[in-house]
Amino acid sequence: MKPARRPLLGALALAALLSFLLLAAPPSGLLPSTSSSRRRQTPTSPYAHRPKLLFLLAGQSNMAGRGAPPAPLPAPYLPHPRLLRLAADRRWVAASPPLHADIDTHKTCGLGPAMPFAHRLLLSDPAPSSLSEPTAPSSASSPVVLGLVPCAVGGTRIWMWARGQPLYEAAVARTRAAVADGGGELGAVLWFQGESDTVEADDARSYGGNMERLVADLRADLGLPSLLVIQVGLASGEGNYTDIVREAQQNVNLPNVIYVDAMGLPLSDDQLHLSTEAQLQLGEMLAQAYLEFNSSRDPNL
Repeated sequence: MKPARRPLLGALALAALLSFLLLAAPPSGLLPSTSSSRRRQTPTSPYAHRPKLLFLLAGQSNMAGRGAPPAPLPAPYLPHPRLLRLAADRRWVAASPPLHADIDTHKTCGLGPAMPFAHRLLLSDPAPSSLSEPTAPSSASSPVVLGLVPCAVGGTRIWMWARGQPLYEAAVARTRAAVADGGGELGAVLWFQGESDTVEADDARSYGGNMERLVADLRADLGLPSLLVIQVGLASGEGNYTDIVREAQQNVNLPNVIYVDAMGLPLSDDQLHLSTEAQLQLGEMLAQAYLEFNSSRDPNL
C-alpha cells in the first residue's frame, strides 16, 4: 500500500467539506464566510430566470483560477449583463472574478479561463436592444444569456471526481439546479485537471480510464449522451509523470471530447499555475474550440 501524503490528506478533507456544502443549497449561515460578502456585492441578476446556455466549470486550481488580477482588469474579465454565475447558494448573480471564490474556498482564487471564454462567445452573439430591460421569455431570436456553473476545487485528483464522490455529486447537483432555474441547456463541460495526478505513477497510468469513465457518467446522469466535453491538456504538473497524463488526455477515445492544449502557455512564478496572460489566451482557445465544434454540427441532429 502506498503511504499517504499528509498534505494530500488535508486537501482531501477540505475538498470533501466543500463538496458537502455544495450538494444541497445551504442556508447562508452554513456557507463559507467569503460567500456572505459576495452576497452583498452581487445581487440576483435580472436575467436570472431566463433560459441560459450553461457551462460546467470543473477540475482543479487552473480552472478555478490562480492568475493575479491586474489593475485595471482586462476587458474579458469585466462583468456583462448577459453573463451570470451560479453562486454557492445556487442564486444566479452577475459573473465577476474570482468565479470560484465561494466554491474553492481553501485557497485564494484569482483569474481563470472562463470569463474570457464567455466574453468571446458573447462577441459572436447579437447584442440585445435593451440590456437593462430583458424580455420575459427567451426565443430563438433573443440574445444568448450565458450561465457559468463553477465547481472546480484546487489540489484534487481525478478519482475524487468519480461518480459517488462528493465533488462529482456536487457538480451534477449544481448543474441540474442551473438548468431548473430558468431553463436552458448545458453547452459543454470545461475540464482542466490532472496536475495532482502526475505525482504517483499509478494515478498517471490510470488517468485515461478514469477520464473516459467520468465523461460517460456525466452524460448518463445529466441525460445528455452527446454532451460536449472540452478538456485542457496540462501545461504543468506537480510530479514527474506529466507526460503520461498528457498522453492519456490526448488519447481519450470518446466522441465529442475536444482536446485544447495549454502546454507552452506562460506560467506564474510557482511554475504550476497559469499566469493571467495565459488564462486570457486559454479562454480564447476554449471559445474557439466550442465555436468550431458548433459550426461543424449538423443542424438537423
